[in-house]
Amino acid sequence: MTDKLELYRRADAPLPATNRLWPLYGAGFENLGVDGKPITVPMPEYGPNELLVRHDACGHCFSDIKVIHAGQNHPRIHRNMRERPVVLGHEVSITVVAVGDNLRDQYKVGDRFIVQADIFYHGQNCSYGYEIDGGLSEYTVIDQRVLNGDHGNYLIPIQKAETGYAEAALTEPWACVIAAYQLRYRTAPRANGTMWIIGTERAKPMYTFSRGFDEATHPAKLLLTNVPAPFAAWLRERAARLGIAVEDVPELPDPATVETDDAPVSPAADSGDTGRGVEDIILLGADPDLIERASPNLASYGIMALMDDAPMARKVKVDVGRIHYNRWLYVGSTGTDIAKAYSDTPVRSTLKPGGRAWFVGAGGPMGRMHVQAAIQSENGPAIIVCTDVSDVRLDDLCTSFSLEAQSKGIKFICLNPMNKEAYAAAMAPFKETGFDDVIVLAPVTPVIAEAATYLAPKGVMNIFAGVPRGKFADIDLSDAYLKQARVIGHSASTIENMRFMLEQAETGQLSPNRSVAAIGSLEAAYDGLKAVDETRFPGKIVIYPHIKPLPLTTLTDLKDVLPTVYAKLKDGREWTTEAEAELLRVMLP
Repeated sequence: MTDKLELYRRADAPLPATNRLWPLYGAGFENLGVDGKPITVPMPEYGPNELLVRHDACGHCFSDIKVIHAGQNHPRIHRNMRERPVVLGHEVSITVVAVGDNLRDQYKVGDRFIVQADIFYHGQNCSYGYEIDGGLSEYTVIDQRVLNGDHGNYLIPIQKAETGYAEAALTEPWACVIAAYQLRYRTAPRANGTMWIIGTERAKPMYTFSRGFDEATHPAKLLLTNVPAPFAAWLRERAARLGIAVEDVPELPDPATVETDDAPVSPAADSGDTGRGVEDIILLGADPDLIERASPNLASYGIMALMDDAPMARKVKVDVGRIHYNRWLYVGSTGTDIAKAYSDTPVRSTLKPGGRAWFVGAGGPMGRMHVQAAIQSENGPAIIVCTDVSDVRLDDLCTSFSLEAQSKGIKFICLNPMNKEAYAAAMAPFKETGFDDVIVLAPVTPVIAEAATYLAPKGVMNIFAGVPRGKFADIDLSDAYLKQARVIGHSASTIENMRFMLEQAETGQLSPNRSVAAIGSLEAAYDGLKAVDETRFPGKIVIYPHIKPLPLTTLTDLKDVLPTVYAKLKDGREWTTEAEAELLRVMLP
């Protein structure tokens, strides 16, 4: 006799007439669902060029919480949510349950996929779980925005039948983690872009370009403000010969009047579509006031090069939200060859082999993934410091990974900043040596500012946490040219990142299942999202939309709630595909 799980996997049973989902009608948890519950609507209709898919598992993400708090002011929402509510859930694994007539040669019922959620169609962001109904529903329609988007097909096939539903769904956040170590930045001014050169009282009379301003490659437009006369004359002569338009800008605009680009940035690194603004700003002499006035003019993927050889008088108020979302970058050089500010120390996004790495806010779901990836990497750090303000999350992190780290010869240190004396004593040596890598997983600007003070020469701080645009941290940007330190950030992923992470999961090189902390049915989604908002769990919450009602349940509590499922956990604490199979056998209707 075929069991319920096998029938579910085949996905060829008659479809219900209805679909259950969690609509979000606006900002605030009070607008999630109706009376705090999901609603039932007719099964969505699909056309000849569309697929009807079933959501098998959906992970909760803090990005979902941002939508709940912001409502239709969120930059990825482009509609009236009261009239057309959003269905959250972008960490999903799906199964095809019906195929449009024109797609029958390409897809069949039972095909399984994960979704690269950051979808662009004709230049418009229409992300899964934002503009397209996401995984907090039983079913949804996949249309040409997904199947034929700007970067191709955003569905990535699951290759192995035994790959778990949660395991597949969590490749999305894992892909974001992996992508953080594959970021690429320009090593020269943008060809055919706009370059703005600004002089200060500290400017030298003459500068050069060893590349980036010649016949091979050069800007299309040059803006000049207070540039020293000898260098300005050289620039104008060279611009005339190369056909570069030159414009004088007598004064810097007030930052409050600058129109900035808040549209989501395409995940294709430095794709060329930079939005509004200037691609390269060169500051001749590092002046904090001028940096703050000029920075808002940077385009997405914009770079500001600081040319100076002495420390600035004060720290700079840096829009760290735009470093994260718009990929702004500050580089610098102590010499006079502007090209060397870009190329002498190319940005390193990978963790330094044998280096010192600090994970700030490591106890949360994404922090655990970063720590796991660092420990399991082939050439990882020699020292890993994990800090978190929650003893519960920190203790769980240490229990999960300390022995594994020690077995690989990694010095593994867990610290709670709230224990001030012990924290200060343990961090004192690193204040002297600095960290080669600082990964910030807490979207708190004072924390970011403090972490930046620990950067070693040529160190890299990655602002992984999604700090809102317009949030500022006081950072000593003198380090950009005196120490060649870099501050970078991003947390999205590409289709290639998703494929890579799925392969890592399916070959057993990285286990997304180790990230699971709690599970529940569709009815538990509200409580799950509240738990994410309140940072209650050290790992991910996974919702199974098609099982019978199951309250939000930690893995350890399964011992009493679903003992046969608990019996299949690894070491009584880690989710497994075997535990998931047992859950579905027991809990499918």
